[in-house]
Amino acid sequence: MNDENFYTKAYAREGINQARSADEHHREGIRLARRLRLPRAVGLAILFFPIGSMLAALPANGLWWLLLVGWAFVWPHLAWQLAMRSADPHHNEMFNLKIDAIMAGVWIGLMGFNAMPSAALIMMMSMNLMGVGGIRLYATGALMTALSALVTLQMMHVPLAFVSAPLEIWLALPVIVGYPMLFAWVSFHTTNSLVEHKRRLELMSTLDGMTGVFNRRHWEVLLRTEFENCRRYHRSATMLLIDIDHFKGINDTWGHDVGDQAIIAVTRQLQLTLRASDMIGRFGGDEFAVIMSGTPAESAIAAMSRVHERLAELRLPGAPQVKLCISVGVAPLTTSMVHYQEWLKAADIALYKAKNAGRNRTEVAA
Repeated sequence: MNDENFYTKAYAREGINQARSADEHHREGIRLARRLRLPRAVGLAILFFPIGSMLAALPANGLWWLLLVGWAFVWPHLAWQLAMRSADPHHNEMFNLKIDAIMAGVWIGLMGFNAMPSAALIMMMSMNLMGVGGIRLYATGALMTALSALVTLQMMHVPLAFVSAPLEIWLALPVIVGYPMLFAWVSFHTTNSLVEHKRRLELMSTLDGMTGVFNRRHWEVLLRTEFENCRRYHRSATMLLIDIDHFKGINDTWGHDVGDQAIIAVTRQLQLTLRASDMIGRFGGDEFAVIMSGTPAESAIAAMSRVHERLAELRLPGAPQVKLCISVGVAPLTTSMVHYQEWLKAADIALYKAKNAGRNRTEVAA
């Protein structure tokens, strides 16, 4: 599957719009704030030193030092708390990033556009803005940085000082070298988390939660694909529809937990008997479907005979008295079938033929 899970794609094909829930939007905002927390805290802490070296060279009063300390060491944790406590963490984090951009401009203006510390500040803010909001947020943030830098420069009457002293260069280097590595490390872990999340979504969207075999929707996708491939490449294939006999009676007499045991037991016997390439799906509550590619009907019947024998000897833990039996409908693919639904219908007719003949047997479509 691609980025969206199977059901999302199916709904999209049917023209159904799925708006994200408020909870999903809130969780996305929390994940964004968590992703930015460490880079912001480490980056601003390191920036304290090159900016502080510039403040020491200026006739800056204590309020500027207090602002610098608060910005470098308090603001990252305050921004995190504001996002966590906000009703809309994502929107709040966008606001926090804009504050970062404005403050970057303030320090750039106060330093007189000193090359190395300013480059370190711009690099850090650009990575955060571009990494989170793309070109649109970056453009907004860059404009805020430029305006706040010009306003600060005008208000404080700081002379321009483009050339950096050796000390300022050495203090800015850890930011320029270390911050991209930190940002890449956080991005790497975020990517791994997204890959794992995608994998779980794929499993949820294709597999039945109880049995672990394919769910009906995905199994029908596989059926359609197999039908088209077999017709194109002239391959043989056989479909099976399998129903647990008297399943309602098992549920009504012994309870749904024993009914679940019966479903799982039949699934395990199918998995043990059939090949790994055979596609097993849970077609309904107590009904299963199997696609056996490259298999004639005779081989499918022989495989089902082994399943019948194993089930005759099997006992359920919750109800040892119950004897599990299945009815099976077998439908080989024929050249007269022009749609996969015809193949499915043939297997369904064979299944009902098995039921009407007394159950606990395998019947082949005529």
